Amino acid sequence: MRKVYLLLLLIVGSFTSLAAQDIVRSLEERVPGQGVVIIHQDPSIAALIGTEHAMGESGERKVIQTNGYRVQVYAGPNSRVARNEAEQMAAKVKEYFPQLHVYTSFVSPRWLCRVGDFRSIEEADAMMRQLRATGVFKEVIIVKDQVSIHL
Repeated sequence: MRKVYLLLLLIVGSFTSLAAQDIVRSLEERVPGQGVVIIHQDPSIAALIGTEHAMGESGERKVIQTNGYRVQVYAGPNSRVARNEAEQMAAKVKEYFPQLHVYTSFVSPRWLCRVGDFRSIEEADAMMRQLRATGVFKEVIIVKDQVSIHL
């Protein structure tokens, strides 16, 4: 019985994987009279398509670190005042954009407050414009950083 169950599980898993790969292939397929889609991605991403992501022991979703962009809303010197200002800026960001992840940290020799986990500079630019539009965040810039991608 265990062998049958294992065999059934392997067959279903392989069909799911093939179906996911078919989606990517169908997007790249050339059809006369239609546009062309070219997908540039890491092979490990293609392997994730159609699979369920593993949850951590505490039931949290898996998080990976990768290169990306954040929007910096504060940079100050190495002082207690600067630390308080960075934390106040983080609180303001949370007030206006509660869905954003906010990162307040000390990177020698200054205190920083950065927001978001953006894979592309276009996503970061859109958020930077929204932050500026509030009128509260004036000196915002896009910076390259290690970002957390929640699977």
